[in-house]
Amino acid sequence: MQLQKTLAQRISCEGIGLHHGEPVRLTIFPAPANSGIRFIRADLSGRPMIRASYCQVVDSALATTLGVPGATISTVEHLLAALAGLGIDNARVEVWGPELPILDGSAAPFVRLLRRAGVRALRAPRTYCVIHQALEVVEGDKSIRVEPAWEPCLSYAIDFPHPLIGRQQLSFRMRSEKFCREIAPARTFGFLKDVQALQAQGLALGGSLDNALVLTKAGLLNPDGLRFRDEFVRHKILDVIGDLALWGWPLHGHIRVTKGSHALHHRFLEVLSQRPQTWRLSTLGWPSGTPAEGGLSAPARLKLALA
Repeated sequence: MQLQKTLAQRISCEGIGLHHGEPVRLTIFPAPANSGIRFIRADLSGRPMIRASYCQVVDSALATTLGVPGATISTVEHLLAALAGLGIDNARVEVWGPELPILDGSAAPFVRLLRRAGVRALRAPRTYCVIHQALEVVEGDKSIRVEPAWEPCLSYAIDFPHPLIGRQQLSFRMRSEKFCREIAPARTFGFLKDVQALQAQGLALGGSLDNALVLTKAGLLNPDGLRFRDEFVRHKILDVIGDLALWGWPLHGHIRVTKGSHALHHRFLEVLSQRPQTWRLSTLGWPSGTPAEGGLSAPARLKLALA
């Protein structure tokens, strides 16, 4: 049995918001067991609280946005991925602004911040969501599937008609040190023509070569190049880790994603919540020698037209 974790002490940082282009300040506080991750809009009257939950998703375009009546918080996926990667279950995140700072476009700065704060165990068992029947959500050529597995694993495949990307795929077993070293540093990316179109609409105003990989038709604008040859698919894994953290319990299964998106990740969690026969909660992991009684079950396959 593993124990839930939180921060050892509070810690703060500042940065620029990706879409509004305005300075943002945040402070992350320790939180009690079973409280989960909560965002506080400290700049608004009444300091509204927004839970890190798939039920609170109000927008999936470009980034993950959570909200309650009168308050939203955007671009939460990189911090959520850093918290999940370090095994932090409970934290209170106070934010002075409508979005989290983009920092360098990856989760690495958040990992360094959280490590400086330190991590401490709480006197409560950690609960896992153990998958015992496969479930797949399909939308056109995009899909996300989870199936029973001996240990948590993520496989992601992308395909972009660009000479630096093409078809990339990677499998990643959830280990904290491996996450910090191989996934957290991967930066968000976009195409120059799309960035210019977004900025013309008043979006991506904080975007720059300091916080994103920007692709031209044939190359990359960033003078320092890539951190990994397959940095693009690594960032997609980073995004899905952050998005799936909205489930509230770590998923114990093998998650396979093809050409995913924030919208597909969030829809998958909605479907998972509607199929409780495919999973169970446990503080002990697998109770027996096999991940599923009698082998893998046939997947529940859903074809969905996402709005």
